Amino acid sequence: MNKRQGSRGAPHQRARRAVLQTLESWHAAGVEQVQAMAPAPVISETKTTVRKQPMPGSGHESEAPDTTADSTHQAGIAATAPSDRSLFDSADITRPDLSLEQRCAVLDAAKGEVAACTRCAELVGNRTQTVFGVGDPQARLCFLGEAPGADEDKQGEPFVGRAGQLLNRIIEACGMRREDVYILNILKCRPPGNRAPTPQEAANCREFLDRQLETISPEFICCLGGIAATNLLDTTQSIGKMRGRFYDYRGSKVIVTYHPAYLLRNPAAKRDVWEDMKLLLAEMGLEIPAR
Repeated sequence: MNKRQGSRGAPHQRARRAVLQTLESWHAAGVEQVQAMAPAPVISETKTTVRKQPMPGSGHESEAPDTTADSTHQAGIAATAPSDRSLFDSADITRPDLSLEQRCAVLDAAKGEVAACTRCAELVGNRTQTVFGVGDPQARLCFLGEAPGADEDKQGEPFVGRAGQLLNRIIEACGMRREDVYILNILKCRPPGNRAPTPQEAANCREFLDRQLETISPEFICCLGGIAATNLLDTTQSIGKMRGRFYDYRGSKVIVTYHPAYLLRNPAAKRDVWEDMKLLLAEMGLEIPAR
């Protein structure tokens, strides 16, 4: 085996384990069979016309806007993110039509596994509790962040601190409620000092993230911040270059925007996030609420 093959083996093994655990969770929830998956559709180039409105709310993530980004305020350009984590597709399985009760059963089982997880010694020693996810298990839209902070670690729920309050205002400005979407993070434990997740920590937590997304089966995913985007889509592109486009992730349309914590430190970027939200709403077929 050459070095390249060896480096790709571990992600495929993690993906295979995630597939098997997802299937076991579905079986435990009463799903007896799944259908063959059709190829994921390519998101065609879309142009939308939306009214300019101010970003609501007031308001700190340490990523600077990329001033070299091209057409970041224009409509979505189709893109497929390269990934070693395509085994769900190659295994020819698809998300079954789970009932609400079945989805809750699968997510509750995964939540219990997360609570007992000891894969990352430093995170286990630092956490008060794990932070799994919250929201509608049948949501059309998921918001994906980086990792829990101090408030989240204390309460056991993602996005409940200052950044979470700003996220709530963004969701409300889009004409939705927090209860209408599903909110989760790349990591389920708070890193010490709120540092960025390490690649190994993200890899250790990946199967839980995959199981959440496969079970919820959202039509849309909004990555909040560069760490969420680079981990989900397995890319090294800057967030500035990724904004303004839709990406395909296992049948879900993904849009990338700045993390609410970054907006607290850089209020001027709220305008950019509101442009991203208007693009998302247009793609979802929803009207932009008048303000």
